[in-house]
Amino acid sequence: LKDVISLKFKTMQSDGILLHREGQNGDHITMELTKGKLSLLINLGDTKTHPSNAQINITLGSLLDDQHWHSVLIEHFNNQVNFTVDKHTHHFHAKGEFSYLDLDYELSFGGIPVPGKSGTLSQRNFNGCFENIYYNGVNIIDLARKHKSQIYTVGNMSFSCLEPQVVPVTFLSSSSFLALPGTSGQDEVFVSFQFRTWNKEGLLLSSKLHQSSGGFVLYLSDGRVKINLHKT
Repeated sequence: LKDVISLKFKTMQSDGILLHREGQNGDHITMELTKGKLSLLINLGDTKTHPSNAQINITLGSLLDDQHWHSVLIEHFNNQVNFTVDKHTHHFHAKGEFSYLDLDYELSFGGIPVPGKSGTLSQRNFNGCFENIYYNGVNIIDLARKHKSQIYTVGNMSFSCLEPQVVPVTFLSSSSFLALPGTSGQDEVFVSFQFRTWNKEGLLLSSKLHQSSGGFVLYLSDGRVKINLHKT
């Protein structure tokens, strides 16, 4: 028997469970976002049947939390697993214990019905949009929309994909920047923002404080965010 699961997703969250499939004896496959990368975790859960508690973790992609659509395909045939993310495929031929992988019990998207028992990395439900979820040719979203008995939904869910109100800005050269006039008499600064870059070095934010005659600099150094406080 061959199982084929395909879907598309987009999100701004870097962590979350996209798919979880489980067997009667605790064997499971979990697909989850971890720090913007997509991991496929294959686990033999019954320690009595499989004393080694064998586990495989395959990771593909990066920066998948960019609010763009990404496609995923999982093909499982006996002990052969093909894992594809945005046309990049990892072929895996499981040997030994993995040929007994039992996954006939339950399949869920966006979370795990009973969190904590799967040994996943994030334990967070998916927050974002799915489309074109197919399991062996069956349209799962269509079943959910028609309230078919084969599927049930949990939590807040809508059959639409709302775009977040985000206004990005791109600095096209090393001399580009935004400047905001300070408020006279205030010596506190509250700033929040998200950024994405391929550069390992660069100035992110700087400010001079009014009363303390100093300031701070927030910057990237060797791919890490650092802050430098100084007085003048």
